[in-house]
Order: sequence, then C-alpha cells, then structure tokens
Amino acid sequence: MADRLILVAAGLLALSGAPGLFVDRRSMSGQWIATILAVLGAAIGLAGSLAIASAGESIERSILWSVLGQELLLRIDGVAVVFLLPVFLMAGMGSIFGMGYWAQTEHAANGRKLRLFYGLLPASMVLVIVAQDAILFLFAWEVMALSAFFLVTTEDEEARVRRAGWIYLVATHIGTLVLFALFATIRHFTGSFALAPIAEDSIGLGTATVVFVLALIGFGLKAGVMPLHVWLPSAHANAPSHVSAVLSGVLLKIGIYGLVRVCGLLPNPPASWGVALLALGAISAVIGVAFALAQHDLKRLLAYHSIENIGIIVMGLGLAMIGRSMDRPEWIVLGLAGALLHVWNHALFKSLLFFGAGSVIKVMGTHEIDRMGGLARGMPQTALLFTVGAVAICGLPPLNGFVSEFLVYLGLFSTVGIGGGPSLMGAALGAPILAITGALALACFVKVVGAVFLGSPRTIPQNPVRESPASMLVPMFVLAACCLGLGLAPMLAAPLLQHAIGDWAGSAGATLPSLSSLAPLGWVSVINVGLIIISVVVFIGVIGLARRGAVSGVDERRVGTWDCGFAYPAPAAPRVQYTASSFAQMLVGMLSFVLRPREHRPHLHAQFPHAVGFKSHVDDVVLEGWILPAMRGIERWFLRLRVLQHGRVQLYVLYVLVVLILMFLVTFPVYELVLRLISR
Repeated sequence: MADRLILVAAGLLALSGAPGLFVDRRSMSGQWIATILAVLGAAIGLAGSLAIASAGESIERSILWSVLGQELLLRIDGVAVVFLLPVFLMAGMGSIFGMGYWAQTEHAANGRKLRLFYGLLPASMVLVIVAQDAILFLFAWEVMALSAFFLVTTEDEEARVRRAGWIYLVATHIGTLVLFALFATIRHFTGSFALAPIAEDSIGLGTATVVFVLALIGFGLKAGVMPLHVWLPSAHANAPSHVSAVLSGVLLKIGIYGLVRVCGLLPNPPASWGVALLALGAISAVIGVAFALAQHDLKRLLAYHSIENIGIIVMGLGLAMIGRSMDRPEWIVLGLAGALLHVWNHALFKSLLFFGAGSVIKVMGTHEIDRMGGLARGMPQTALLFTVGAVAICGLPPLNGFVSEFLVYLGLFSTVGIGGGPSLMGAALGAPILAITGALALACFVKVVGAVFLGSPRTIPQNPVRESPASMLVPMFVLAACCLGLGLAPMLAAPLLQHAIGDWAGSAGATLPSLSSLAPLGWVSVINVGLIIISVVVFIGVIGLARRGAVSGVDERRVGTWDCGFAYPAPAAPRVQYTASSFAQMLVGMLSFVLRPREHRPHLHAQFPHAVGFKSHVDDVVLEGWILPAMRGIERWFLRLRVLQHGRVQLYVLYVLVVLILMFLVTFPVYELVLRLISR
C-alpha cells in the first residue's frame, strides 16, 4: 500500500502543472490548482515514505511493461526513503513559496512553463530513486535532466540565463553518456539491467574499478563534486529562487543517491576507492567554501556552498567505503549515517537560505550583496529565518548541521591511531579539513548576514522594503522548525538511518553496531537544549537591560561607539560601512593561489581626482580557466574543416558514398573473400 502512495504522489506532482496550460496566462487559477496538487502529492508521498520507514521493510514491485525483454522493476528500501523524504518535502514547500515569489499575474510569460516542469522534476526524481533497473532509471534520469534545463532557463529572454542553461545541458548529457557506459558495462558482466548486488565471481577488480570510476564521473557531474561542478554556480544563480532551492536541496542529492547505490552494489571495494572519495570530498568542501567567500552574487555564493556541503557528504561516504574494505563496521555506520543525515540537513537549510535570498532579491531587484544592507528593519522575520539557516549551514549547535558533521567527525577521529598505512593517515586528515571548512563557512555567512540585513541601505530598493507575504514565510518557518527539530532531537532519525545503512551494507548489515551505541546522540540533544535555554535567558536579559536604561532616562544617542572618525555619518553611511568585498578581502587574498581574483584598482592622476572605484571578481577556475579555453581551441580546429562545405549537393552525396564504402569495407569480410579467390 505504501509503495502505491508514493507512485500516486509522483503522478500528482507530474500532472500538477498541466491544468494551468489551459487557463488564461494572466489568471492565478492555474497556479492555485498546481499548488494544491503539488502539496497534496507531497503530503501523500511523505505519508507513504514514513510508513515504509516505520515498518523498517523494503518493497519490490514489477511494472506491467517490458523493455528489451525484461520487466521494469521498482524497489523502495531504507536508502530510497532517505532520499524520497526531502524530494517530497521540498516539492510541497517550493510550490507554496512560489505563490508569493513567482505569481502568475507578475510572470504571465513564463509562469505556466515553470509550474509544468516544477511538477515534472520531483516526479522524475522519485522515479529515479525507486527504479530497480537501468532502463527505467535512465528514462527517469533524462526526464529529470530536461525538466531542470527548462526550469533553469525560465527567463530565457536574458543571455546570461541561456548561457547557464546550455552549460547545464551539455554537462548533464555528458554525465548521461557516462551512465550509459556504466550500465552497459554492468549488463555485459552480469547479464542483467537490474540494479542488484553484483556477485564476486561475475566481475573482476579491474572491471569493478572501471564501474566505480564511471559512477563517480556520471553521478559526480550531477552532484557537483569538484572539479565536475562547472554547471552548478551559474544554473543556481540564474534560476528562480524556489527552483534554485529544489536544484540545490534535492537535485544534487540524486547524484549522491546514484553514487551511494552503485557503491553498495559493488563487491569487495579496495581502500583506494574510499580514499578517492574522501579526497574529492575534502577538495570540494574547502575549495567550494573558498569560492563562496569570494562571491558578490548572493545566489552564486549559496551555490558554491552547495559544493562545500556535497563535499562533506562525499567525505562521509568515503569513510564508509574505507570501513567496508578494512572490515571496520563502526566507520561504515558513522560515515554513512553522517552522509545520509547531511543529505537531509543540507536540503533543509539550503532551501531555507534560497527562500530567504529570493525574498531579499524580490525587494531589492538585484543579486549583488554590495548593493543591499539594512533589510532587517523592514524584513525582521526573513532576517531571523535566514540567520537560522546560516547558523545551520555553518555546522554550529544547536541546529541540525552540527549533528551530521559531528557524526562525520567521530568517524574521522576514530581512524586516528589505527594501523593501516597511508589510507588511514589520509582519512585522519579529513577532520582538520572539515574544521577549516566550518571556519571559512562561518566567516562567509557573517559577511552575508552583516552586509544584507545589518547596517544602512546602500542603494534604493526596487520595491518598498516590507516583510514577505505568508505564502513565502510559512515554508521558511517549516524548514527552520525542521532544522531546529533535528538539532534538538537527532535520535529520532537514528532508526531510519540504521535501516538505510543496513540495506546499503547488504548481508553484512545485520552485524553492524547500532548508531546509538557509537554516537552520543542523547548528550548532543541535552547540550543543544541547554544552549537554547542559555540563549533565551541571555536575550531576555539584554532586552531587560535595554528597557531599564530607557526607563532611567539614559539617552542612547549620547553613548557613542567607536566610529573611525565619523560621528553620525547619516548622509555618508552607505559609503563608510564595510561591504561584503572588503570584509572578505583578507581571506580572499590568502586563498588567491586557488581563487585567482581579478582586481580593478583605481588610478589617481591628480590632486583632486574624479570619483573612482575598486572592483574585484573571481571566475570559476575550472570552467573559465580550463574547459572554455579548451573548447575554443577545439572550435578553431573544427573551423578548418569548413573548406569541405561548398554548398553543392553533388559533393555532399559523394561524401556520403565515400563513408558508406568505408563502412562496407570495415564490416564486410573483404580480406577473407580475397584470400578465397586467390586460393582458387
């Protein structure tokens, strides 16, 4: 029954945007229908997923449709449920948020298209997760890829949006081609397209390594693992904010799902696989947060933080793979539990942050952080909710990001002092790398919160600064409550995580230790609750002192602070306060060997020069420094072949004839035929 609920939910999501196509483009009725169907589908899907999770079982079902002589299979186990929950939650929350953020009356040109593909995207992701054979998996994968493309290019009248969409489309189809090679290899050696555990005697270590590398490339492109992340920053930055929330919070995790699933199917993984995952995860985490720190575009900054958090998830998976190869069950449990819990956590706080960014951008009319400021006065609830997401993404207690990173820390620290050669030495180095990542993330979000919500306005907003409507605030409050709930009661997630880890480990799952015995989740809950109580007491005390000062007649305007030589600089306030660029300048300079910043400094030529400015910009090193120059070189080389095109049909027919002759000579046994003639 529960599996049918999930399929019904996917169907409702897929059809949610269709009725709006037959309604007037300036009417809100189509959007209301789409939102109701999406929320209903999300609620049914959550109910079905939670029912399977509470039962602790796995469900398999075949579809009455065969392709290439075999039935299409579905399977919903613990691993699938972990990824289904955020898909359904974000599909519902994003649809509600879109009512206020992307109203049909304000976006008559593209609103219907957005809602059509906004429903198809989560539906196809559900089908990818529950697919048990490669054919159905690839079919759903392609629908997912195309849906995301049309969502990224919602505002396709703008050149930057089209460029971001084409980069994404090329990257995702390269990944799809790699997945074709992956599943073809598995089919060749196992004789089946089924995504089932591979027997040890059916595949050698060399072939298994090829399968692992193909999975890492194909799924790593979708997940945004560095250096395969090239499509991610521009796609997230140019899509509507509630689309960015789904792309970052959910779509990237489908790449993680594929990687987790294939790694669980391969037998006897060597330690080098886990070390490779751990290294790629560490690179993604550190460099991703470094690039985020250097960004001026609010949504592009959040996009690079997605790369950072994907790196943390991959680090946890790498630790679990090392545990499998070295027969250390505690590393499997801690690593995979941290990775899977961070899948949830990142979906929650990153979607919350993108919703908050969308609220700010809707008011300001710009993505540029340096043009914002002082928004907390007019948008206090948005500022508070965005700050909650910022604290969570930095991995600080008492919120959920701390718990999942804590599990990964425990697993990495448990490798210290264990004999095992360079592999375990590299695993132990993951802990300080994770700490550096957290410190840089904290500096980055201090910059963001300070520059966007505090201080004085730097420019005149496009719209009046007022709080977002309820349709935008309610999803943000729900996500913030989930962040707080998982931080205060992480033990509630332990049974589902244990079920997923057992399903991933296969036959060894029954002998794995429990997560509760390895991680003091109860104490984490007590500490987090204590921090909440202390914070509330301190806040009440500060408010009380402020009111007591007001009652006693103390004029706060007479109590000056350090003002750097400017007393009450009201007219010059926007210019004398720190910008996001100046705040991060020192750290960006320290990381310049990676970031390669480009600075445009002013040149002063007189005693009283005209107004000048300072600008800095950080390009994506992989895309702008490596891939695009290589593509331009290939383009120049192919341009030389234009001499073959003369516009004559007869010449083109000759080309076709030559190619056919060559194909005939290659496929027909000409050599054997000549030998027979000579022998006669």
